[in-house]
Amino acid sequence: MVSASRTAHSIEVTAEGLQEELSRLQFQKQALERELAAVVAHLGSVQRALGALESALVTPAAAAPTDEQQYGKLTEQILAYFAEVGDVEVRARDVAAALGRDADSGSINAVRSTLDRLVASSRVRRAGRGLYRAGSS
Repeated sequence: MVSASRTAHSIEVTAEGLQEELSRLQFQKQALERELAAVVAHLGSVQRALGALESALVTPAAAAPTDEQQYGKLTEQILAYFAEVGDVEVRARDVAAALGRDADSGSINAVRSTLDRLVASSRVRRAGRGLYRAGSS
């Protein structure tokens, strides 16, 4: 039969070991959360840079587009974006970021207005408040 003091000591040693493991895991969790936040931030900046580069490749820099050409270009970019992402719900801000048009509220609002026009013409569907998804075509 095991003595009570030996059992108590065994429980105490086990509890100390678990406490050390808990501290180590909490520290590891915090480090991973910091690393994930850094990766997410870097991912966003890479997506914006890529979107800006793709826009630069599509539009010749020599000719300044008129307002009508810019509207048509934005419409085409948004429709191409929805064709690429498929049937998922996205926010206007996400569309603007993907197109490199999230630098200021005016650019984001232009994307929102274009999305609303595309909803009105049934080329894009409203999936909920502030959410859009590709049209049913």
